[in-house]
Amino acid sequence: MKRLIKLMSIALCVTIALSASLASVFALSLGGISLGSSDKATPDEADIYKEETVYVMAQADGKVDKIIVSDWIRNNKKAATIKDVSAVSDIENVKTDASFTLDSDNMRVWQADGKDLYLEGTGTAKLPVDLSVTYSLDGKAIAPEDALGKSGKMTIRFDYTNNQYENVKIDGKEERIYVPFMMLSGMLLDGEKFSNVKVTNGKVVSDGDRVIVAGIAFPGLRHDLGLSKKDADIPDYFEITADVEDFAMGSTVTLAANGLFNKIDPKDLDDLDKLNESMDKLDTAMSALIDGSSQLYTGLETLLEASGELSSGVDQLYDGAVQLSDGAKKLDDGAEKLSDGAGTLSDGTVKVDIGALDLSSGLSLLDSNSAALNYGSDLTFTSILSTARKGLIDAGLEVPELTAENYTYVLNKLLDELSDDNVRAMAQAAAKEKVTAAVEANRDAVVAGVTQAVEQNVRAKVEAGVQAQVKAQVLAALGYGVEDYEAAVSAGLVDEATQAQVNGAIEAQMNSDEVKATVDALTEQNMQGEEAQAAIAQNTEAQIAALIEQNMQSDEVKQGIAEALAKAQAGRQSIEALKAQLDSYSEFNSGLKTYTGGVGSAAAGAGQLHSGTTQIKDGSASLKSGADELKDGTSQLSDGADELKDGILTLKDGVPSLVEGVSKLRDGSMQLSDGLKQLNEEGISKITSLLKGDLKGIAERLKATIKVSKNYKSYSGLAEGMDGDVKFLYKTAEVE
Repeated sequence: MKRLIKLMSIALCVTIALSASLASVFALSLGGISLGSSDKATPDEADIYKEETVYVMAQADGKVDKIIVSDWIRNNKKAATIKDVSAVSDIENVKTDASFTLDSDNMRVWQADGKDLYLEGTGTAKLPVDLSVTYSLDGKAIAPEDALGKSGKMTIRFDYTNNQYENVKIDGKEERIYVPFMMLSGMLLDGEKFSNVKVTNGKVVSDGDRVIVAGIAFPGLRHDLGLSKKDADIPDYFEITADVEDFAMGSTVTLAANGLFNKIDPKDLDDLDKLNESMDKLDTAMSALIDGSSQLYTGLETLLEASGELSSGVDQLYDGAVQLSDGAKKLDDGAEKLSDGAGTLSDGTVKVDIGALDLSSGLSLLDSNSAALNYGSDLTFTSILSTARKGLIDAGLEVPELTAENYTYVLNKLLDELSDDNVRAMAQAAAKEKVTAAVEANRDAVVAGVTQAVEQNVRAKVEAGVQAQVKAQVLAALGYGVEDYEAAVSAGLVDEATQAQVNGAIEAQMNSDEVKATVDALTEQNMQGEEAQAAIAQNTEAQIAALIEQNMQSDEVKQGIAEALAKAQAGRQSIEALKAQLDSYSEFNSGLKTYTGGVGSAAAGAGQLHSGTTQIKDGSASLKSGADELKDGTSQLSDGADELKDGILTLKDGVPSLVEGVSKLRDGSMQLSDGLKQLNEEGISKITSLLKGDLKGIAERLKATIKVSKNYKSYSGLAEGMDGDVKFLYKTAEVE
């Protein structure tokens, strides 16, 4: 009985996800999960529809670091303005120039101009499902950062806590019904570090170098349906065990969505009444069987009364009865072997068909989420690339838009640009430009200094020339020529008194105002000449070049160049680390697509396998039914032939023996009737009543679960007249 209830509970859970009796179409799309007809508008049908994706950036243990809310508001009615109540901070329109104002209700009014809105901001509200990732090594709990580089038996467990519920009245009693989120977690493990990987509530796919692990859970669903764990083991966690060597692990991604239940039509659950009708038919059949056993007793009673009339001709029938009995036994033995073989075949095909159904259902469920998983992974990669580009731009680098296809080229180009030679050349050029500007700012002072020096040289030459002329005039007045006087002085023919007189006369003339004026005039005249101006220009440029070179050799400039080289080296290291992270996620993203493609192929093959096993099961069931009917017939024939032979022999020996045998047969039929009544009262009736009650309770709770799921459409909120759906992507940090 317990096994029957458990199988019915499990079947109900499978029905929720895959049964054709609930829906003719099952598909997971980027716009939401579709399970058939519903009164809920599709993204294309609603006037205003918000498709919301919430990205949860978490630490390796699931602790939330940041929540990014991305909203695509579909403006299907081409409205000029759209009101939105998104409860997020730092909201911005990431694709268009549309802006917003606040109305009297503090609601954002976007100037959409008939276009869709693409909004992004930071989430601040509590998440509907909390993710907790715990690690244990060799049976002992350990923090992920402490596990890095360790080896041993590692257990990683994903627990999901459902926080989103409504209080609903069911059969007059208020019940807490949780929003039925499906949690699908995935990760890519290094095959050299992880071996003997096993999962609870998940799937493992390995190509030798990498291990792809995916798990599924429905936190709160078993509570919603009012089932105990022994009735239906609906998973609410996901666990991995593996032998690890030098432990390290990349990021994990978890998809949370309630769309699986949003499209279920509660009216379809009324089909469960058909099973109740079958239970009624079972009750009717048991009543008919009991009535038949009573009629058998009545017939045997009549036979007993008329058995005395069978005594004539018994001897003639006996030989034929012996032959009939022998043949019936041989036929019954063959029929029994056929029935046993058909039963074994039928049991085996049922098990195979159930296994094929489980395999097809599981793979179809995984495959139905592949598109969203791939889309979410691509969106996450795009977000990571955008964040990486922003960080590089904030660091002062010019970086084009990063994509999955070009990020390797762009980052390698940046690394080349940040080489020591390039950075040193750029730093020297920048320093020289700065030094040159500073020196040029003082050009007037340099020109003034150079002009003064040139003027001193020019004045010295002018004074020398004027002094020579004055000396010639003084010596001429004394009757000397300059050369004769110099020769006489050298020969000692001019006494010191005369020399003093000559020198005194020359000095007096040189100090006269007239001579000084002459020197000033000649100096000013020469300073305006081409030679002096050329000397000023040449010496000015030489002086500026010398000052620039002198400043370029300063400690300040050398320190600036060294700091630029150090920053460039740190930048290269950061870019190399960033590229390694992007390569890791790119590899994960590629592996995820390979995995989902494999799941799709496997799901298609499993569907074909299930179709074939169903045909075999139906055929074997028909064979078993026919074999059982044949065995019943041959058993009845054999028993009847034996009874006929024994009866005829008994009749042959004496009518009293025949009467005694018929009497016992009559008594046995009465026991059969009583036994069937007891079976009906203690077994069949209890089974049908209990099963009917369970189905009704589960159906009501399932309808309440669907209603609560349909009510939850957005994390950030929906304005009046707006419809929508929401899914969550949790990304944990890598342990490296």
